[in-house]
Amino acid sequence: MKKLIAAALASTALTGAALAQSADVTEFRIGILGGENAQDRMNSYECLRGYTEERLGVPAKLFAPADYNGVIQGLLGGTLDMAWLGASAYAAVYLQDPEAVEPVLVKINLDGSYGYHSIGFARKDAGINTLEDMQGKVFGFGDPNSTSGYLIPSIEIPQTTGATMESGDYFGEVKFTGGHEQTIVAVNNGDVAGGVTWADGQGNWEDGYNSGALRKAVDAGLVDMNDLVEIWRSKPIPEGPVVLRKDLPEEVKTTMTQLVDELHEMDADCAYGVAAGESLGFDPIAHDAYVSIVEARKAKSN
Repeated sequence: MKKLIAAALASTALTGAALAQSADVTEFRIGILGGENAQDRMNSYECLRGYTEERLGVPAKLFAPADYNGVIQGLLGGTLDMAWLGASAYAAVYLQDPEAVEPVLVKINLDGSYGYHSIGFARKDAGINTLEDMQGKVFGFGDPNSTSGYLIPSIEIPQTTGATMESGDYFGEVKFTGGHEQTIVAVNNGDVAGGVTWADGQGNWEDGYNSGALRKAVDAGLVDMNDLVEIWRSKPIPEGPVVLRKDLPEEVKTTMTQLVDELHEMDADCAYGVAAGESLGFDPIAHDAYVSIVEARKAKSN
């Protein structure tokens, strides 16, 4: 039996090697969007890196740039082959070069949807329960290329407050923390009074919901959700896509799409890390799902 398994594995490895060699792919590079510290991101994706090497038969490397723009530029410059982008980061790539990447898969929530929310939150002991309570206080955005950490709240919060997001207009000061984890830590430490991050908005607040940056922060022991309170929630946002570099060989794109698509059934723990929490895995998606975000980003940059 062991010989049969070994033979099957060898056969799989040879198939992968032949696939990659015939396609002139010498390595496969996966970019990991910001949101938590680089080491935790690398740890979450290590299992996917290993599976990628098995399937393609070439070395796979992980890259975790300090900010979203590092992944965006890597995809535009052809130095990254795959990444799971936020919707706004995908829009940024698309607006600069519509031929750079193609969206192939999207994370599916436990209820079968593929939306999530920008969640406004504050410390419970700060006496802040609504956006109104935030007036005159310090507000934290995440990364300027984040959908939930900047783009959507920068459009929707002013619709609620009737004021701009300029420092001193409604909020005393508006600043960028650098990313989701930084925002969560900054609010928890009292460095900013409130901020925004992402979550599917499903499940229990105490768990950081089922998936998202709050869930990852809880898993990492960074926060106790009982110390925090939700003060605002955006309308549903389409979950960002897993994208592949468009000029990759078709057989490589097919292999990698199939790998991520099967990940949840194949290795639930690996899928949990990659998907930032509980999910039903990944399903096919296309550009049409992101037209509204592309338009919102285009309008914001004009």
